[in-house]
Amino acid sequence: MAEPTKEILKKEAERPAIERTRARRVYTPPVDIIEKKGEILVLADVPGVDETSVDITLENDVLSIYAKVEAGAPDKVELVLAEYGIGDYQRMFTISNEIDRGKIRASVKDGVLRVVLPKAPPAKTKKIAVKAGA
Repeated sequence: MAEPTKEILKKEAERPAIERTRARRVYTPPVDIIEKKGEILVLADVPGVDETSVDITLENDVLSIYAKVEAGAPDKVELVLAEYGIGDYQRMFTISNEIDRGKIRASVKDGVLRVVLPKAPPAKTKKIAVKAGA
């Protein structure tokens, strides 16, 4: 049982470092990936994020999720204990050719980011006409 844990930790450590211009913590949000008949659903826990602070891009088959969280505290209070870390979120996924890239959609509600990756219809056989000449 201890071996899989070591393997997981090793994979976490081997991720390539990303240079950042902001001196902030960046968390890897936990996700659930659910495959349905016509789509793949990615649910990411991103507390403190709203639709204006999340950026999702697709480039070279890599779907990138980046969300900024601004620290905020009520006025006229003194923080006694802080167990919850404030920081940004970043996660990347490799997308297969099975996904219809033009129909990807996303929404966020109550700290949960929902990314819907619709599956592309299977390629149909197409007859190609052959003409005489060049």
